[in-house]
Amino acid sequence: MSFPSWLSQLYRGLSRPIRRTTQPIWGSLYRSLVQSSQRRNPEFSSFAVRTNTCGELRSSHLGQEVTLCGWIQYRRQNTFLVLRDFHGLVQVVIPQDESAASVRKILCEAPVESVVQVSGTVISRPAGQENPKMPTGEIEIKVKTAELLNACKKLPFEIKDFMKKTEGLRLQYRYLDLRSFQMQYNLRLRSQMVMKMREYLCNLHGFVDIETPTLFKRTPGGAKEFLVPSREPGKFYSLPQSPQQFKQLLMVGGLDRYFQVARCYRDEGSRPDRQPEFTQIDIEMSFVDQTGIQSLIEGLLQYSWPNDKDPVVVPFPTVTFTEALATYGTDKPDTRFGMKIIDISDVFRNTEIGFLQDALSKPHGTVKAICIPEGAKYLKRKDIESIRKFAADHFNQEILPVFLNANRNWNSPVASFIMESQRLELIRLMDTQEEDVVLLTAGEHNKACSLLGKLRLECADLLETRGMVLRDPTLFSFLWVVDFPLFLPKEENPRELESAHHPFTAPHPSDIHLLYTEPKKARSQHYDLVLNGNEIGGGSIRIHNAELQRYILATLLKEDVKMLSHLLQALDYGAPPHGGIALGLDRLICLVTGSPSIRDVIAFPKSFRGHDLMSNAPDSIPSEELKPYHIRVSWPTDSKAERAH
Repeated sequence: MSFPSWLSQLYRGLSRPIRRTTQPIWGSLYRSLVQSSQRRNPEFSSFAVRTNTCGELRSSHLGQEVTLCGWIQYRRQNTFLVLRDFHGLVQVVIPQDESAASVRKILCEAPVESVVQVSGTVISRPAGQENPKMPTGEIEIKVKTAELLNACKKLPFEIKDFMKKTEGLRLQYRYLDLRSFQMQYNLRLRSQMVMKMREYLCNLHGFVDIETPTLFKRTPGGAKEFLVPSREPGKFYSLPQSPQQFKQLLMVGGLDRYFQVARCYRDEGSRPDRQPEFTQIDIEMSFVDQTGIQSLIEGLLQYSWPNDKDPVVVPFPTVTFTEALATYGTDKPDTRFGMKIIDISDVFRNTEIGFLQDALSKPHGTVKAICIPEGAKYLKRKDIESIRKFAADHFNQEILPVFLNANRNWNSPVASFIMESQRLELIRLMDTQEEDVVLLTAGEHNKACSLLGKLRLECADLLETRGMVLRDPTLFSFLWVVDFPLFLPKEENPRELESAHHPFTAPHPSDIHLLYTEPKKARSQHYDLVLNGNEIGGGSIRIHNAELQRYILATLLKEDVKMLSHLLQALDYGAPPHGGIALGLDRLICLVTGSPSIRDVIAFPKSFRGHDLMSNAPDSIPSEELKPYHIRVSWPTDSKAERAH
């Protein structure tokens, strides 16, 4: 067989979608994971000593002899117990007759959460004792034999979702926390979505799943990287913060379409939506433009979306970075609710209010506002005072609250200077209703928008704690944000530049000339995907011209190009135009499941401080074991001794 013929057969095979399968049920949480299959159900009991799972038995199984394995969920009056496995719950009848004394002894004396194996007959529950809340609520198991597989000692907490446990305790005993309905649901949904993504990318669109190294070298820019010592004196590996360079090199190598469920590392503090190690759906394509990448991701999410959620509607809306900042005060806006930022500068051109006058007299000075729906009803005096204090402390800005009911202008003496004509124009521009409150601020455009963007979210949280429903928890609002700036001023030295995305991002075709004259004004071909106010993906069209890449690195960013000589050399050897994106898998699943933290969708996450509370990692290493790596630890006491000398 010739190579082209073999290759064409391979791609024909990859283009055939694999069959869909159903997923397990576990109460109402698992309705989304169960869909009728045109072919066959997964064999959950294949290769195992059980005949069935606890969650699958129904009236159709009446009379069948079954063997079940699982954990004792609870026991009632030594007459019934509920057995649990990954698939669900089933009620077991503990035999009461003397001939089954040994079985009764095992099932009555085994502590809750012990692992048992039971065999018996599927029978109907007595009339009136059915449990409609359990999928197996019409039947129970009449036990004939039982075996205690492993007894459970006293637990540090109960395996019940309604029991409140501290996160520290949950992470310390993570293997117990994983038994909860919610963690089982989260991890199984994650697995299902990843599998569907693989189907979509590999089987439907010819992508190649390629693993890239996790031992790499330190690279310039971006987040801090974890260092790994080597046995060569003074030389270290680095754990990559993303497979960025490798996926570009794969395009140079002609692989054309790459993806990976990639483990990434950043030596940064944890947050609810970030931790030191995380997972990306990493994608790169050759001969593609921004529109192509966006269409691919829209199709990918639509295909892999859980069945119990409202279908994903494509295409997703798009806004520019400038529009997002001006309208929502952030580059990752939550578009599930209004409260948009409105420019009302023209209303106050002739105002007597000092801080508004002062702002409008300066270049880029502006007056902005947001409308808090029914704010007069839901906000208290202390809330207004808190809002004004926040603006002063964090933005050095003044906030003017305006109530349409003039008698409610709490703690706002300047409100009396708003003329009736200005008030009427404000009502028209802001489209306000009787109980609404308008928050005004003035200052430099970006600063004013950022402040109102923060207050928009803070006020939404506040209103919802008081009973208003602003953000539908079942709504998933996707948004593309495009046309980001290519560079930003460095915080530590504003006269120098740093990449807004990363240094391999291509400039906007219309702005290439600005690189040589006004690089701060250049836009990039960088795009972010936002979901409900959270960035869940980011990517760009890459620079595939070695000369342009070298100029940006060396001249504009002042980076040491020797560290990236391998990439620059590769670009010189016929690199195709290419681009890609990475979806934050942890953050995406967190939003889909409605979890408060990404740690609730990761099997073994790190704590807020980046520690593994279960195994106590990171841990110290004896000095003799460090010798092969030519490393010596300088303890705090050593530092004091050195300073004393």
